[in-house]
Amino acid sequence: MFSILLLLVPVLAQSVIDYAPSTNQQCPDITNTHFVRQFTPANQTLHPKEQEYITARNASVISQAWFDWLGDASSLGYDLDAFKGLFPTIGIAIPGGGLRAAQYGAAALHALDARNDTARNSHTGGLLQVATYISGLSGGSWVTGSLLFNDWPNIPDLVFGDGNDLSGWLLDLPFATPDGSNIFSEDNQYFFGSLLWSVMAKAKAGIDTSLTDPWARMISYHFLNQTSRGNFFSNDSAHGAGQLWTDIPNIPSFRAHQVPFPLIVADSRPVGSNLTTVLDLDAVVYEITPFELASYDPNLSAGVNLTFAGTHFTNGRPENGSSCVSGFDQAGFIMGSSASLFNQILDFGRNTIAGWSDDDSKGLLYVLSRQLQEVRTRADDVANWPNPFKGLKNTTFVDSDADWLELIDGASNLENVPYGPHFVKARNVDVIVTLEASADDPNHWPNGTAQLTTARRLSDQLLASHQQFPPIPQSFDDFVNTGVNARPTFFGCDPTQRPPEYPMVIYLPQAPPFNGDDPIINSATFRLTYTQKYMQLFFEQVFSNAISGFVPGTNDADPDYGFCLQCAAVDRARYKASTIIDRSDFCTKCFKQYCYDETNPPSRSDLPNRKLVFVDPDPQGLLSFLGRNKFSLLGGLLGLIALVGCLIGGLIWWKKKKQRVQYQRVNELHDDMNSPGKKYSDFVRHESTYELPEYRGSM
Repeated sequence: MFSILLLLVPVLAQSVIDYAPSTNQQCPDITNTHFVRQFTPANQTLHPKEQEYITARNASVISQAWFDWLGDASSLGYDLDAFKGLFPTIGIAIPGGGLRAAQYGAAALHALDARNDTARNSHTGGLLQVATYISGLSGGSWVTGSLLFNDWPNIPDLVFGDGNDLSGWLLDLPFATPDGSNIFSEDNQYFFGSLLWSVMAKAKAGIDTSLTDPWARMISYHFLNQTSRGNFFSNDSAHGAGQLWTDIPNIPSFRAHQVPFPLIVADSRPVGSNLTTVLDLDAVVYEITPFELASYDPNLSAGVNLTFAGTHFTNGRPENGSSCVSGFDQAGFIMGSSASLFNQILDFGRNTIAGWSDDDSKGLLYVLSRQLQEVRTRADDVANWPNPFKGLKNTTFVDSDADWLELIDGASNLENVPYGPHFVKARNVDVIVTLEASADDPNHWPNGTAQLTTARRLSDQLLASHQQFPPIPQSFDDFVNTGVNARPTFFGCDPTQRPPEYPMVIYLPQAPPFNGDDPIINSATFRLTYTQKYMQLFFEQVFSNAISGFVPGTNDADPDYGFCLQCAAVDRARYKASTIIDRSDFCTKCFKQYCYDETNPPSRSDLPNRKLVFVDPDPQGLLSFLGRNKFSLLGGLLGLIALVGCLIGGLIWWKKKKQRVQYQRVNELHDDMNSPGKKYSDFVRHESTYELPEYRGSM
């Protein structure tokens, strides 16, 4: 991404050191300002500005979008006017899984986007336009943030670039070592210097840092804006520093209510526990919106104004009188917090990051080692947030006495799909579309872990505050044996109550290609580099699956799948009418094929000839090079043998004519480890050379 932010927010950050929050800022009138709001499951409320946005989007965008997508609904066997504008509230959930999940989420959204002619003609395009909410977690938060901070562009332009303002995600440049495996190359050192300069600026402002901070800056280079292939290793832009999550309301597409309301999920490690394992289900889960950091868990039920989330509060008031911190909500740091898995994969003893390639691990650990030399850190393996809820709910909230919160990857409790916000009762979500990209089994396919975990957490921990999960297979094996993890499935098609006792879940999993092609989308979670060719093929395979559905017992696409998806999306509107509208014959037929019926479950045998083992479509490295060039190399080898033969013959002749000359042996060369080398500060501009934005000097 490059320069589009010029169009989005009033103030454009100019320097990588704008990653630093602004401290000692005058707070709003503390006698009339509610920095922290509290509620209970019984009187659960949404943030007023969230409610305002949803109301405006429903009125100005979503009602018409339903007609644009379904027409008069006669193709489904309905009269759309009979629903009297009482349409379902729809949420979209994009799970974690690193770059795999980000790419899957982007391609699947493209298949649901009415701006795409192929999707619209397949009748899947339009679901995105009628969605009220979109949630992201880890890699899912990256695609969500990228869409927002680039003003919700056409998705292929976002991912691959448009030749103008959008440079694409540049995933062929490795996250941690973009100039290759040599961490001491000049360009890598410039890159590391930029990251560290950002983190040092934050630390200099008195805010504790951790490994999440350079990780957040790496994410920003790829998914925010101001970065192109041409300026990747220079500091002539801020590379996303200074772009705040609270800037989202200033983005034109958000102001026009053209985008679903975003919800980012992060888990929290109980402070002082130092856990490096999976969290228990009672651990607090947070959501981050453009307006607040909040938890709807019954043991907290509170939210803080995100603008001042970097401020230390006690009992809802700033600890430092009228002095507040702003600018803590860096967009990269929000996405980094949701993807901060280091407490489970960082081995301090062995100095390794489990699952990462040697190059990626070496690069990030190098940055951490330099960071630790220069700045004060707190818990290195989490995202450190000042605790805005200190002193609140001390009988139920585990971190009520803590000064800090330790936020970590939103899937740390095994809820890899960010379902929680959609099940909050106050939101009244009717349909949850799951763009499932979890890698649960050895071949990196989902097996229901996220769904089963969320269902259990909802029933065990969140009964008072959240809706419940619809009926699903009751074990991982059942998810696989029924085949619901490998094709589109609708859960919760036939509620028994009115209003329904649970939302419908439209489950669109990362699945083996329906037509029997080799699968290329089930790559490893910690793969941090994709060639441009691989990205394109990945996108195409996801898109093809997402618009095709399935025909039981075949490898054919379902020509009615788009209409069936429409049936599922609109079905809950039948229950909103004064008298329940009967399900149409066409939609009944669709539901027989796509709905999960626990009394008559489907079978994996309905999905023949699906290949499960990953095939790299664009392998890199020596073996790949040899395979692609074997005939050229063979010809070259034969020529080389002939040349060597001639040289040997010539050398024998020459030796007979010349007296042998002895040369002095050269001593073995080596690097002098004690010699002075460049420090990372040699690879960044000195602070005094930065052209700071005007607003810094005026505060």
